[in-house]
Amino acid sequence: MAETLQESSVQDSETVYVDEVQGSDETSTGTQNAPYKTVVRALQVKGDNIKILVRKTPEEGYKDISGAALKKAKKRVEDLAKKAKKEDEKKKVEAEKAKLQREEEERKLEEAKKVVLEQDHNLPQAIKIKIRQSVTSRGKRVKVSGWVHRLRTQGKDMKFIVLRDGSGYLQCLLTGKLCHTYDALTLSLESTITIYGVISELPAGKTAPDNHELLADYWEVIHNAPGGDDAFTNKLNSESDPSVLYEQRHLVIRGETASAVLKARSAIMKAFRDHFDDNGFTEINPPCMVQTQVEGGSTLFEMNYYGEKAYLTQTSQLYLETCLPSLGDVYCISESYRAEKSHTRRHLSEYSHLEAEMAFITFDDLLNTLENLICDTVERVLAHETTRKLVYQLHPEFVLPQRPFLRMDYKDAIQYLKDHNIKKEDGSFYEFGEDIPESPERAMTDQINKPIFLCRFPTEIKAFYMKRCAEDNRVTESVDVLMPGVGEIIGGSMRITDMNELLAGYKREGIDPTPYYWYTDQRKYGTTEHGGFGLGVERFLAWLLKRDTVKECCLYPRFMGRCLP
Repeated sequence: MAETLQESSVQDSETVYVDEVQGSDETSTGTQNAPYKTVVRALQVKGDNIKILVRKTPEEGYKDISGAALKKAKKRVEDLAKKAKKEDEKKKVEAEKAKLQREEEERKLEEAKKVVLEQDHNLPQAIKIKIRQSVTSRGKRVKVSGWVHRLRTQGKDMKFIVLRDGSGYLQCLLTGKLCHTYDALTLSLESTITIYGVISELPAGKTAPDNHELLADYWEVIHNAPGGDDAFTNKLNSESDPSVLYEQRHLVIRGETASAVLKARSAIMKAFRDHFDDNGFTEINPPCMVQTQVEGGSTLFEMNYYGEKAYLTQTSQLYLETCLPSLGDVYCISESYRAEKSHTRRHLSEYSHLEAEMAFITFDDLLNTLENLICDTVERVLAHETTRKLVYQLHPEFVLPQRPFLRMDYKDAIQYLKDHNIKKEDGSFYEFGEDIPESPERAMTDQINKPIFLCRFPTEIKAFYMKRCAEDNRVTESVDVLMPGVGEIIGGSMRITDMNELLAGYKREGIDPTPYYWYTDQRKYGTTEHGGFGLGVERFLAWLLKRDTVKECCLYPRFMGRCLP
């Protein structure tokens, strides 16, 4: 009678299908049209009181599961259930522990709210200083404000804060009651605070910025930066994708490397200006909105100027030339704009352009001027202790370039590429008259590994205003300055002085000379031999500071697809 009841129970139970090849444990329901993949999953979902049919290959039909296979699967289900139970118990314990920890932290925070700090008016009145003044302020009671750059708690009664104010970094130590306030327990990176105390030199074996530390006697929070999901360290980190770093550039520049680049840039710009000032140049400020092109129409940013077509300037060179008769040698540091659809390491759509023009010079004078500009500017930078430290912080292996720079004609560069098997993408060699692109130019420069004056380019691949060489009419008195690791950082030339030659240049490039009347007039009213150059400031910085891309060398880089923030 019992056997009859058992058989009846099996016959009445649900039939569940398992296809070990085509089934799915994630999406199926155990029907013949939607079979499970494993017997274990079938038992987990449907329980023990089921009839299981198994198909092991697509060719064979469903068959009753064997007793041994069913027993093994039930054992596995039992083991998984035990494991899940343990995991669940573990999670409950951890959740209870976390709850108790939160309650303890909340209790401490409530207790901390009762701790009130007051300044000791018996102490000397604090002198307000910037961190850059901290070395000369040792031994005095000072007041310093800034941003929390680093934060470390040691035990219950010590908290180390590295403070940043843009002029430097200062390690500060909070002790005792100063660590027990609500503000101390909730302090986060990038919060703004003010600390009072005395700065003392650290004993041997201890390290900190400028080898000293401020021992605080009072402090206060000006503004507490957020924690949690909005914490500074969650916005970006060293592993962040470059697109994230550009998007969060306003936060990136708070970092030690980015801020060092910007500080070095400021000092280098001053060194450029000091060089020109000491050499009798006058700085001018040319317009950025123009109605003429200089470097080709394909890279112009066009704009509507009160109903007229205008552009953002590609270069200030033409305007500088007009100043020679009245101001003598001139220069400017201004923004230039190139709408180049390029994502290389050395291209920006907006960049700082240092340009200069000189009258009554020869091509050799121009080359000597460039060599002197580069070397003198770098020497000035390295002579300034603070900036020298920044340079070697960013580029520890930097070596001052040696004079004279290598002077190589374009035709010799073409031969160099052939001699060193540097070819085009199609496998052919570069020939005279062809432009040398960035990649082979960089390969040659890096192999030679010294500054190069690459001179005398063919007329057809250079701008309309460049003067032809008297000894070879095929080429111009032009130069590109190439630096290892970067490539071209300067382009320069002697300018056409003859009216007819200039008009021929306009015609060759398909340029209507009418809107250039003011530039053409320079060849009408007292023409003379003259020349000049344009230096890409970001490229110069990328070379000097060994940056991977020029995008690291400006405040907010602008390039194709990026005009924020």
